[in-house]
Amino acid sequence: MKGVALRWDTVIGILLTAVFATGLATTEGFADPGNLAFALNDVAEVALIALPMTLLVVAGQVDLSVASVLGLSSALTGALWEVGWAFELIVPVVLLAGVAGGLLNGWLVTRIGLPPLAVTIGTLALYRGLASVVLGSNAVTGFPETYARWASDTTTLPGTFLPYPVVLFLALAVVTGVVLHATALGRALFAIGAQEEAAYFAGLRVKRIKLLLFTVTGLFAAFAGIVFTLRYGSARADNGFGFEMLVIAAVLLGGVDFNGGKGTLAGAVCGVLLIGVLKNLLTLNDVANEVQVIVTGLLLVGSVLTPRAVAVAAERRHRRAAAATAAPPP
Repeated sequence: MKGVALRWDTVIGILLTAVFATGLATTEGFADPGNLAFALNDVAEVALIALPMTLLVVAGQVDLSVASVLGLSSALTGALWEVGWAFELIVPVVLLAGVAGGLLNGWLVTRIGLPPLAVTIGTLALYRGLASVVLGSNAVTGFPETYARWASDTTTLPGTFLPYPVVLFLALAVVTGVVLHATALGRALFAIGAQEEAAYFAGLRVKRIKLLLFTVTGLFAAFAGIVFTLRYGSARADNGFGFEMLVIAAVLLGGVDFNGGKGTLAGAVCGVLLIGVLKNLLTLNDVANEVQVIVTGLLLVGSVLTPRAVAVAAERRHRRAAAATAAPPP
C-alpha cells in the first residue's frame, strides 16, 4: 500500500507537469510572470489550510469547518476595523478566535467522543452563522495599504514571480513536511491514522495530539481569512464559502488516504498546485466556472478511486500467486 501511495504522488507530479507544459504550449499569456503570480496567489488560502488538513487526514480526522472559520475571521477583522481598532491589534485577536474555534472542534471530538465529520459539519454552520451575526450583510473595505499590498499578487518577492503569501506557504510547507516525515510527532500521526487503538496502547497521547491538530487547523484557517480579506480588500461574512471542498480535494488529490495512515505532504502540495494551475489554464481559455467545478470533481473522484483500484488489483494478483504456489502439483 505504501508503494501505491508513492506511485500516486508521482502520478500527480507528472500530471501537474503535463498541465503546466500544455499551458505553455497552447495558451498565450500563461507563462507571463504576472499570470503565474496570480495563479499561485489565487489558491494561497486553500494552500495554507491544506497544510494542517494534511496532518489531520493522515491522523484519520477531518475538519469541514475551515472555510467557515475563514469567513468568521474575515468578518471579525472587518467588524473590529470598522470600530477603529488598529490592524496590529486585530490580527492577534482574530488568530485567537481561530484557535478557539479549533479548540472547540477538538474538544467535542476528543472529550465528548463525537465523530469529527459530524462535529465539523455542525460547527461549519455555527461559525458561518456567527460571521453573519458579527458583520451581517455588510462589506468592510479600506484596510491599510501596507498590509493589502503584501497580500496582492502584484507584490512579489524581489527577483521572482512569487507573491508573499505563496512564499509564506512554501516556508510553512517545509516546516510541516519536516514535522510529518522526520519527527516523532509525524510518526505518531501515521500510527494514529493506521490504528488508533493500537497507538493508544503503545503509549501515544492520542487525544492530546488530535486536540493539537484541530487547534492548529483553526489557527491556520483564521490566518487564511486575514490573507483573503487583505487580498480582496473586503471583509464579508460569506468570504471563503465552499473552500472546505477545495482544501479536501487538494489533500485527497495528492494521495493522502481519507481513512488515515497514508500520504505525503509533497503529494498534498502537488494537489494544491494542480488545482491552481488547472483553474488558471481553464479560465484563460474561457471555460465556464461550472465546467471547472466538474473537472475538479472528476479529478477528486479519480484520485480516490485509482489508487484503490490499483491496490485491489495488486492484492488479487498476490492472492492468485499465493494460491498457485500452495496448490499441489497435478
